This record gives sequence, C-alpha cells and structure tokens, in this order.
Amino acid sequence: MFITFEGIDASGKSTQIKLFENYLIQHNFKVIVVREPGGTKLSEEIRNILLSKENFNMVKECEIFLFSASRAQLVREVIIPKLQEGYIVLSDRFHDSTTAYQGTGRDISLDDVFVIHRIAIDNCIPDLTYFLDIPFEESIRRKKQNNISPDRIESMGKEFFERVREGYLQIQKREPERFKVINGVDEPEEIHKKIVEIFNNKLNSQKEMI
Repeated sequence: MFITFEGIDASGKSTQIKLFENYLIQHNFKVIVVREPGGTKLSEEIRNILLSKENFNMVKECEIFLFSASRAQLVREVIIPKLQEGYIVLSDRFHDSTTAYQGTGRDISLDDVFVIHRIAIDNCIPDLTYFLDIPFEESIRRKKQNNISPDRIESMGKEFFERVREGYLQIQKREPERFKVINGVDEPEEIHKKIVEIFNNKLNSQKEMI
C-alpha cells in the first residue's frame, strides 16, 4: 500500500508518520518512509532550491514544475520499486500538496495541475491519504512554540493558507474513499488511533476484494 500524509505546516504529520511507522513495524509489515519534496539525492537538491528564501522571486510556474520533477524522480527511483517489493510506503506529502498549494493556493488551473500530475506520477496514486486539518492560527502557534523559522513556502500569509486548506477539502469531496480528513487539533494518541482504524478498514476491504 502507498499511504500519504497531508496538511499545512505544523499539522503534526511528522509525529503521526513516526507513530504509524512504529505500529506497522510492530505488526510485521515492511515499511519505508519518504518525504516530499525529497527522498532521493536529486529530489533533495530540488528541495533545497524550492524552500530557500533566496529564491523568493520564484514564479508559480517554475515552482509547480520543480515540485513535480522532484516527485517524478521519487516515484520511479523509490516508491514504485518498494511497492513492487511488498513494502508499505509512507510519504510526508505527495501530489495532493501540489493540487492544494500550487493549484488552489497559487491559482494555477486544476486542469493544468492534473495534466502535470499524470506526467509526474503516471498511475502511482496513493491508496490512502490522511489530511491532518488544523487552523492557520494553530500552525503559527505551534511554530512559535517550537521556535521554527519559516521557509519560503511557509512565509506566505493567512489568506494563502486558507486557500490551501480549502483546496485540500475540495480533494476530500472529489475522492472521499481515498482522502480522509482528521482533526489535527486532537491529542496525538487519539489521532494515531483514528489513523490505525482507517488503515485496518482499508486493509480488510482490500482482502475482501481479493
């Protein structure tokens, strides 16, 4: 299975991915964790370009192609081979981030975004996606609490991130079976229980289909 985690910054993705990774290992699944942008040598180099504040004048068209280039490399170098080897692949962000951030957030036509997705990932669509939903104000509070300095993307204002959140919620309306919205303000252990429950339901439904 290919499982992705989405959310605005400081939504708790890293915490939940680690908890879920430990759960899968304890239950004898083979698992690998990747991140976006990144996950390969080339993709990490692209990540540095994308997130650097020195590139604040990057235009949105350049941005979406760089994100997608990083993703294309990750899909073919890591994700597909590991899925073929029987691994569960967990990804911190994937194509839904581009739909929400560059599509809805940057106001790039979703028709164009979906064409770029088809080139970058082909048919490598996640089996399950968790969206940890938190308000923008909670994101700011958590970053201040942890003394996190924002990168280029994180430096965008409230209106941008509200559009991004709305973009994510629109994905859920289009793909409710794959895209699961979870209240990211809940206690971490409670969120983890929901993630495990959704995963097991998905796993059982796949077994029934077989």
